[in-house]
Amino acid sequence: MNKARSSPVTLVLMHLALGLYTLICLAPVVLVIMNSMKSRSAIFASPMALPTPKTFDLIGFTTVLSKGDFVGYFGNSLIITCGALFCVLLFGAMAAFALSEYKFRGNTLLGLYLALGIMIPIRLGTIGILNIMVATDLVNTHLGLILVYTAQGLPLAIFILSEFMRQVSDDLKSAARIDGLSEYAIFFKLVLPLIRPAIATVAVFSMIPIWNDLWFPLILAPGESTKTVTLGAQAFIGQYVTNWNAVLAALTLAIVPVLVLYLAFSRQLIRGITAGAVK
Repeated sequence: MNKARSSPVTLVLMHLALGLYTLICLAPVVLVIMNSMKSRSAIFASPMALPTPKTFDLIGFTTVLSKGDFVGYFGNSLIITCGALFCVLLFGAMAAFALSEYKFRGNTLLGLYLALGIMIPIRLGTIGILNIMVATDLVNTHLGLILVYTAQGLPLAIFILSEFMRQVSDDLKSAARIDGLSEYAIFFKLVLPLIRPAIATVAVFSMIPIWNDLWFPLILAPGESTKTVTLGAQAFIGQYVTNWNAVLAALTLAIVPVLVLYLAFSRQLIRGITAGAVK
């Protein structure tokens, strides 16, 4: 059977379009990082030029680290992001396993109900969430934000992971049950290792909106002890609006963890996305 192949011209146009899209996405990030390591005069004189020994200056980073508590902000963001990711991946994988493995009345309806969380923004319930947090004394706490972000990330996690778990061979699970493995052992020792690409995909897609979020930290945790890096960067930018070295340095510090996460899980992420595309 002959397989349909794209013409060379089509492939070239596709790669050019993808390359152009990549440049458009990366250009702002590269400009921010590049200009954060230049002097103020060099930023305005040649914003598109790379730092040179003459223009290289880290005054923005020293200003951010000395004038703002960015170490504390990073610590808060890490605690909240890691805690929320752990809950999203654990509870999302458990719920996905239950929906994909066990057939019960209302299974499909429950899956559709959970999928509504993907389509309905959680910010629509901000007033209700704030009332709950006030009533439970969770305002200005890490736990309050972790719970909100867990609720935000669960629908997408369940939707993606359940589709991947349905592809795990029933024969493998049946053989594990014959060997005496419990349902928990099958879940943790058999199913989860087989869907690592999907877990990495969910982790990246869930982490980015949590790390970059300004809405809920501003409303639920504006205190200095719980301020996240995004909220801290906004406050710092407002205070030093004319100090572009500090502004760009703060943005660079906020970008770095997302880039590190992508580089660490890029292979698993691409495998997860391509596996989903093939299905």
